[in-house]
Amino acid sequence: MSLTIYGQQLNSRLLIGSALYASPEVMKRAILASGSQVVTLSLKRQNPSEKSGAQIWQYIQEIVSSVDGYLLPNTAGCRTAQEVFTLAQMSREIFQTDWIKLETIGDDYNLQPDPIELLKATEMLIKAGFKVLPYCTDDLVICQRLWDLGCEVIMPWASPIGTGKGLMNPYNLETIRMRLPEATLILDAGIGKPSDACLAMEMGYDGILLNSAVALADNPVAMAQAFSGAINAGEQAYVAGIMSERQTAQASTPTLDTPFWHQPSVK
Repeated sequence: MSLTIYGQQLNSRLLIGSALYASPEVMKRAILASGSQVVTLSLKRQNPSEKSGAQIWQYIQEIVSSVDGYLLPNTAGCRTAQEVFTLAQMSREIFQTDWIKLETIGDDYNLQPDPIELLKATEMLIKAGFKVLPYCTDDLVICQRLWDLGCEVIMPWASPIGTGKGLMNPYNLETIRMRLPEATLILDAGIGKPSDACLAMEMGYDGILLNSAVALADNPVAMAQAFSGAINAGEQAYVAGIMSERQTAQASTPTLDTPFWHQPSVK
């Protein structure tokens, strides 16, 4: 089944980042292997006035165009709503897109989003016509506030960015899914291995956004393929309907009405 983000239908439920790769060529091969149609890129960490920054942006745009995909500029490194808003306006002008991955960092240790600035920035961006994809923690109330402000897509973390710790709080993530049934929920940050992504999809999440888990793998191209398969498997399992857990064992072959033969004792 396809994923819909702000009215755009995508063939893949994997969104992928463009940072940390050993080379632009490895990045390209990994993105293509993933099947993703949405690629994130950072404005703040590359200076558009520098030739190298402009070249890598153009290279990423060419990759995205080749898969009929979408750029998702992000506001990584921003701390205040005003800083976010200024960068988002620049992004819209440079890349001709009103999609924006919203990040407002509040702590340098675990790069946890600042919830106060996040909500302020969200309100400002939506009023200015942006289609906001906010990165947040697995806090139900913050996710509800983002939904109330008009975010069709919400992206709670699995664990802090780049840690690879996987799903730290499955209960929180399941609760967000249950309480926001109409929202498009994309798990963002902290995914370490394909089984993490599969588990989130089995919970009913709509997609996965990741970067480090692929870019820092020994073989990024093979890992991108592994994640693609895991996400598909998890989504198919959710649609199929996963059996409920039981407290006691239950034989797969029932004994009721099954004939038994008396075995003579051995003397």
